Amino acid sequence: MGYQILIADDEPDIVSMISTFFSEKGYRILTAQNGPEALRRAEQNPDMILLDVGMPEMDGLEVCERIRDHVSCPILFLTARIEDADKVKGFSAGGDDYILKPFSLAELDARIRAHLRREARRQSAARVKFAGQLTVDFAERRLFYGKQEIILTKKEFDIIELLSQHPGQVFDKERIYERVWGYDKEGSSGVVAEHIRRIRSKMAVYTEKWYIETVWGCGYKWSK
Repeated sequence: MGYQILIADDEPDIVSMISTFFSEKGYRILTAQNGPEALRRAEQNPDMILLDVGMPEMDGLEVCERIRDHVSCPILFLTARIEDADKVKGFSAGGDDYILKPFSLAELDARIRAHLRREARRQSAARVKFAGQLTVDFAERRLFYGKQEIILTKKEFDIIELLSQHPGQVFDKERIYERVWGYDKEGSSGVVAEHIRRIRSKMAVYTEKWYIETVWGCGYKWSK
């Protein structure tokens, strides 16, 4: 059985074009034309979600924020414009990628396949890491301090996964951005710094230890 993709966009022609293209490739398709409908479709646990940023009633950013803590699949925004501020908002909401309208179906196909491959690799790594009272469950993608779960967004866990699997190794912000968001270009330091600030804030409720250390002028590392 093929992967299932949710396509949420208020432009029927775009939904029809994408649906036809990917159904012919063996994907199962879910569609929505507004935010509330996208929320209902997301209950069917798609493997990939395409979200139009400018949907009526509830835009793509708000939909992403509503579902991100409960849906672990990649989310790709469809948008007519993209500036650094838009990227920060989208990635902070929990999005994984952007593609600009008008886009080629070949590029969209390549991005979706890349994200699905990345998810398959992550899901195959059924391991657990213990760091003092902290437990990182890579299989379940959950973080615990003692018996208390620290609730993380998908991207927050991705950062912990990357750093904790390489304790002591320094990653600069651009490399974290590239590894976590999948871009082969200079990353947004603001997006990375904001995510790490939020991770630290959530951990600080349970412990004073900073598992993610700042290496000034270089980046971040997971403490040994």
